[in-house]
Amino acid sequence: MSARILLVSATILFLLIPCLLKAQNEEKECVQTAISDSLNCLSDLKYDNQTSPFKKFFNRSVEWFNATDTNYIQPNKYNLTMMLEQSTWFEHYRLSGTGENGNQLLGFAPKVNTKLGVYFGWRWIFLGYSFDLASLFKKEREKPRTEMVFNLYSAKFGVDLYYRKTGSNFRITTCKNFDNAEKYIGTNFNGFNSKIKGLNAYYIFNSEKYSYPAAYSQSTNQKKSCGSLMAGFAFSQHDITLDQSKLPQEIKDQIRPSLNFNKLAYTDFNLSLGYGYNWVFAKNCLLNISLLPAIGYKKARINDTPTTPNSDWTQWVKDINFDLITRAGITWNNSKYYVGATLILHTYDYRKDNFSMTNSFGSLKIYAGFNFWKRKQYRRPE
Repeated sequence: MSARILLVSATILFLLIPCLLKAQNEEKECVQTAISDSLNCLSDLKYDNQTSPFKKFFNRSVEWFNATDTNYIQPNKYNLTMMLEQSTWFEHYRLSGTGENGNQLLGFAPKVNTKLGVYFGWRWIFLGYSFDLASLFKKEREKPRTEMVFNLYSAKFGVDLYYRKTGSNFRITTCKNFDNAEKYIGTNFNGFNSKIKGLNAYYIFNSEKYSYPAAYSQSTNQKKSCGSLMAGFAFSQHDITLDQSKLPQEIKDQIRPSLNFNKLAYTDFNLSLGYGYNWVFAKNCLLNISLLPAIGYKKARINDTPTTPNSDWTQWVKDINFDLITRAGITWNNSKYYVGATLILHTYDYRKDNFSMTNSFGSLKIYAGFNFWKRKQYRRPE
């Protein structure tokens, strides 16, 4: 049920992009590295009879991974690009502990803030740096928050590597089944921290006609509407600490044993199968929505103690939960100039007999940029 609610919320969130600029997030520093168009420059290499067999095999493999139908997808015509981006990174954690009088709920999310970034790309390499303008004018320095991302997109597959570390600027967003619970909503709380690192890899079945990079790296243009099934694998590690001594005294006095922990760490392996669709609703205009529901196996430790005894082989079934990756993007791209927005949301669901946690994180990005220095094969003969 929680996954369905998050799915609907993510879709509505995307359709209300102007309002999303007020959504949750505050970051101190962020380094983003993205690799797009997946080695298209290597496919430009020519080989003849003197080319080594290994080089021939490598070049042909690159061409196979990037093969597209030009009736549906227009390749990038330029070597270089420059882009300006405003990004909002957000996350939310919802903890639930069972009890006779209903579940106790506690939710935490960081304060709102946005960042500005400048990025420079050469064919398939895209590097940049974003920074928090608001933090430059703050007298009190908050605990740094870090986001690092590495993306690789080709026609047939994509890979995301990420690392996130929260700061110290959380607030209580949910408080239920505590006396006077409502008065604590919005209370500052600096006793929550989390670190997430992981990898997502996915394969696009109809890659000759459906372009993922067209929506998320602006390195190709989708000319006709098309969709595709996608399958993926993901691995992530989550380390969460909760300093309950910093909770309001009234909450500490009432908190149930199932929520009485200081540290939660779990490793998640999941397999996903979903669908993505590129809708070309006007000339040079593209709307993409992709959903990848996943079934995940999570092995956890609470306060450094395994939640499932190693000796009980039947308990592993209880460690199976469900995750969801939602992506949405809208862009205008005439090959020379481009502008658009993307929303990416990761949702993880962890459940045991008397405790559950749903944590989600993602980003909203609004960008504008231009390409320059045409590739040789697209230049007009003099």
